[in-house]
Amino acid sequence: MKRGEPYMASREQEQQAFYGPNLGYIIELYERFLEDASSVDEETRLYFEQNGAPISEPVVNQVVETGDFEKYLAASRLADQIRAKGHLAADIYPLKDHPRETELLELGQFGLTEADLRGMPVTLVCPDPPTHLKDAFEGIEHLKAQYTGAAAVEFQHVDDLDEKKWLRQKIEQGALTAKLSVEQKKQLFKRLAETDLFEKYLHKTYVGQKRFSIEGLDAMVPLLDTIVGHLIANGSETINIGMAHRGRLNVLAHVLGKPYEMIFAEFQHAPNHDLVPSEGSIGITYGWTGDVKYHLGLNRKMEQQSTNVRMTLANNPSHLEFVDPVVEGFTRAAQDDRSQKGAPRQEQGKAAAILIHGDAAFPGQGIVAETLNLTNLKGYNTGGTIHIIANNTIGFTTEPTDSRSTRYSSDLAKGYEIPIFHVNADEPESCLAVALLASEYRATFNKDVLIDLIGYRRFGHNEMDEPMNTNPVLYELIHQHDTARVLYANQLVEQGDVTKEEVAAIETDINDVMKAAREKVPNVEKEYGGVMPDVVFKGVPTVETGVSEENLMAYNEQLLEWPSGFNVFHKLEKVLKRRTDALTTKNGIDWGHAETLAFASILSDGTPIRLSGQDSERGTFAQRNINLNDVKTGKSFSPMHSLKSATASFAVYNSPLSEAGVLGFEYGYNVFAPETLVLWEAQYGDFANSGQVIFDQFISASRAKWGQTSGLVMLLPHGYEGQGPEHSSARLERFLSLSGEKNWTVANVSSAAQYFHLLRRQAAILGKEEVRPLVVMTPKSLLRHPLATSDLSELTDGSFKRIVEQTGLGESPDQVERIVFCSGKVAIDLAEAVSKSDDDFNWLHIVRIEEIYPFPAKQLNALLERYPNVTEFVWVQEEPKNMGAWTYIEPRLESVGINGITQVRYIGRRRRSSTAEGDPTGHKVEQARIVTEALTRQTVEETTAPSISETNV
Repeated sequence: MKRGEPYMASREQEQQAFYGPNLGYIIELYERFLEDASSVDEETRLYFEQNGAPISEPVVNQVVETGDFEKYLAASRLADQIRAKGHLAADIYPLKDHPRETELLELGQFGLTEADLRGMPVTLVCPDPPTHLKDAFEGIEHLKAQYTGAAAVEFQHVDDLDEKKWLRQKIEQGALTAKLSVEQKKQLFKRLAETDLFEKYLHKTYVGQKRFSIEGLDAMVPLLDTIVGHLIANGSETINIGMAHRGRLNVLAHVLGKPYEMIFAEFQHAPNHDLVPSEGSIGITYGWTGDVKYHLGLNRKMEQQSTNVRMTLANNPSHLEFVDPVVEGFTRAAQDDRSQKGAPRQEQGKAAAILIHGDAAFPGQGIVAETLNLTNLKGYNTGGTIHIIANNTIGFTTEPTDSRSTRYSSDLAKGYEIPIFHVNADEPESCLAVALLASEYRATFNKDVLIDLIGYRRFGHNEMDEPMNTNPVLYELIHQHDTARVLYANQLVEQGDVTKEEVAAIETDINDVMKAAREKVPNVEKEYGGVMPDVVFKGVPTVETGVSEENLMAYNEQLLEWPSGFNVFHKLEKVLKRRTDALTTKNGIDWGHAETLAFASILSDGTPIRLSGQDSERGTFAQRNINLNDVKTGKSFSPMHSLKSATASFAVYNSPLSEAGVLGFEYGYNVFAPETLVLWEAQYGDFANSGQVIFDQFISASRAKWGQTSGLVMLLPHGYEGQGPEHSSARLERFLSLSGEKNWTVANVSSAAQYFHLLRRQAAILGKEEVRPLVVMTPKSLLRHPLATSDLSELTDGSFKRIVEQTGLGESPDQVERIVFCSGKVAIDLAEAVSKSDDDFNWLHIVRIEEIYPFPAKQLNALLERYPNVTEFVWVQEEPKNMGAWTYIEPRLESVGINGITQVRYIGRRRRSSTAEGDPTGHKVEQARIVTEALTRQTVEETTAPSISETNV
């Protein structure tokens, strides 16, 4: 209704509109209006002035004979209380160890009696009642049954009124009450029996081995069955699941169909790839070092409901929740069509994610919040994730009162307006009803939804742990409690749906299947995993990555063309227009320009590109500007999308202020879309510290552990410019300490052309056996430094150089006495000092190691053979001695020594606890000392005395 416009609805419409949860509020407003008309807003005042009381006198008489509006208000408040607080009185704890707060919903608390409610219409408390309800009392009893049973719901924190209405209608029409046929009940029992008996078989057959059983949360398996079935029915062709180790073996066996014999073989330390079913529908990759069985994932391809479906359970280390963003990345990659130029075209219905969380981990690990925050962001949303908390009501040994500050482990989700369903894991039919309703919500609104599956943990944290030591009261209850299988079997027998004989027959058949599977397993232990593939051991080959001058000129011209009427900020326009002449000017191509040309050429080769990070559209240092914004309209435009020769998609996203979450997402995206050049950029290199688990557990080791390959590129700004300890170092030493088995490439390049070729080399190996991640220490001050720029000819010819010699030095090989090795920004500092000096440096040569790992020993050996009179090797770095590349590089340089050189002298900062000086003046002094010492010829006496830089502190 427009302000001041008369309200034209009929009286009948008004009565219908105000029945239900809004009625009490409207009555309260009317009472305030009668006392003081100015106390309500103008539209409401106009309505009351024109229409009077919100309910006509006949209805008033029908509801409460006394005409006391307080009774209406009380009844409406009671109904709202049931909706909002019913979960506190619900039967959601299998062990009955939490009091049900039923007093909150007693009529007396609201000044009501049964007689009061009998005189009111049911629509007052239940706007969409089932037909059998006759009055408000029956309506209230109905609401209690729906909101306080074995399944409960919280959705008051959801702001969207359409979503609230949808949920209310579904629940109050009985959606949380399962309606199963006898045959469906039998199938449900069989699933519970398979789940329970599988765990019992493992327990007695492989005594003392860890398995992190599902027991106490057995209903998770049929719950997942229901969710998966609904997702497929709604068009999902890819379903990705992430979970920690609790219940993982059971999910592998029964939801993804991993053969029993494969699991038994792993328990017998005799893994056998030949045990994969002959139809090849199961895909399991293995690394050469392997992983424990409850970390392994699996891919399954199947035909369901006439649809070819791929289902994946992601490999996951013991860092519990850190798989969450990885699975979201899987899912977005499966939804994006990258086959055409422009932005990728997302089809949310094609893929879906299911994340299974721990009850202690969900509120305890910040990665969960980082992942939830991605849900509505354009570069990261996946059309709604179905979250399940596998709620044991205990951590390792920690009680909930010690592990969280909230009532429920699920409360974190409220901040993201995610509806929450709590359900008793011992009530499998309720679990199926919740699974179906949650799946319908996700399909309807394309939003996240959460199921809090509340059960218990039958044994300790693992099967060798004795929980009575730490949680005796809880485990006394558990020891006396029957399993869900036994409870449901008894229920079905009592209802007459099955006989005891049928139950026994089903269980016998299940045990026979497992016994037969075990007999197929060879009783011979064998080494897990295998040998590292030879192509991996050899490393990345040399790849010709030059691009013709004609193509580069065409890319450059097109990238500087903008739509008619598009208004670029005038200062930025001048900066970008300089690129017009940069290709014809010697050493005119800077870092950002070279990157743009590399991207254009990669897209023209048919390789999709996805770049994300904090402020990556512009670039932290305003070096990229790959997405332009109209200064008048605010509309954005990426020249990459209109590149004529592009045959694949290009996407760049400014990420949320997250490292672990976004890095995990991009890793997952690349794993699932191996043909795509995926780049993650840290705003500053040290920000990568917050993503350390993803580096440690996934990116650096996934191929060795799981056979999971990745070509992810990580851009980490690194360099000492006096910006203090937080914005200097990308912690190069950490990546080198994680380097082994040619697991990735770590580069610290010093020119725009080198970066250009490095990106093109990485794109060329995507999808091939030799692919591996790439870690690049990217520059800050070097982004526009004249000595780091490149000439067009350096882009048109050749390939990435693992080592680069300083131009103008080493031209008289017989005179060279000292070779200085360095990498990255300090190489430019040295080059600049040399260029400004009048000294004769014929005794010196400087060699930049651009690819630090794998170490370029072959190239260095070939170079050093040209300098027969060298007497000294020096390593120069700007990082402290206990950081940077020194610890890694020293023994490797010594191994390639010539002329009996067995030691490498260090020049750099002394050992420190902090990465850099906090004072820019102190930085300049120390940086100058390092450069001067590296370029100063020393006498024999001087070389015997250690400098401060070599003193350990």
